[in-house]
Amino acid sequence: MREIVVVIFSLLIFSGCVFQPPVAVVDNSVEVYEEIELAPNVVDLNVQDLLVDDEVERLLSLAYAQMGTPYLYGGNDYFGFDCSGFVCYVYKNAVGKNLPRTSLAQSQLSDQLDRHELTPGDIVFFDTAKKGYINHCGIYIGNGNFIHSSSGKVKAVTISNLDRGFYKKNFRWGGRVE
Repeated sequence: MREIVVVIFSLLIFSGCVFQPPVAVVDNSVEVYEEIELAPNVVDLNVQDLLVDDEVERLLSLAYAQMGTPYLYGGNDYFGFDCSGFVCYVYKNAVGKNLPRTSLAQSQLSDQLDRHELTPGDIVFFDTAKKGYINHCGIYIGNGNFIHSSSGKVKAVTISNLDRGFYKKNFRWGGRVE
């Protein structure tokens, strides 16, 4: 009898874990809404359609592999990233290029590119604090999207759109690392 109770109890616990319905988290902030809204498009995104060369493929592959890594101010490894730490990590580990540690310093590496000149692998720069200088960056992935470590409500590496809302208003320019 005791064995039957243990088996039934085990089955109940197991079925509760496996068949538990997913929990939806709703957040009405603009940044989170835009990022959540992009999720179906990210799944449909065919990286092969965007590739310029092997270097860009390595950059985007490593960047995508960091999706969901927590935001950590001053972070520059897989335990957590801030925006410029994420860009530094991807460029160094994917293609062996050492970039300056801050988004402001990174923004001074190359000529400024307009939105329509961006290609996958370019770095995108923002003035999110609206103080007249660059304080946020990410990596352009194509189709108007970029991947970055967000300090907003998502607080993780995520994908956002350049052509809507917060990031459209605060985009300043792109840069290409040669």
